[in-house]
Amino acid sequence: MSDTTTRGIQIEVRPEFLPHQSDPRAGLWMFAYHIRIMNTGPDTVQLLSRHWIITDANGKVEEVQGSGVVGEQPVLRPGQAFRYSSGCPLPTSVGTMHGAYQMVTQRGERFDASIAPFTLAEPYAVN
Repeated sequence: MSDTTTRGIQIEVRPEFLPHQSDPRAGLWMFAYHIRIMNTGPDTVQLLSRHWIITDANGKVEEVQGSGVVGEQPVLRPGQAFRYSSGCPLPTSVGTMHGAYQMVTQRGERFDASIAPFTLAEPYAVN
């Protein structure tokens, strides 16, 4: 799990291994990650885009960038939260993810809300 706050935007991530969607013999490990974005600050903000950095156990790095999350660009008033789940395939049983969401306030100020690193791991793959 990871939990970080940037300018009043708290981002919690809970990763989950998906054994029924994984096929280790074929070099595929599937993970889900469940995210809660909470606006604990005084300003209404909108999530514009995402930037993920995914690293597998072999050190291969993949960057993923795009508009919004799960097809949405949520607006969060103070005290509101937005939750979503997504997935990540890896060629190894262990990896990490971290990144940022680009946010904008109603006044047009843009900033990156950091997503702290978290581990994607098949149970018992890491001692």
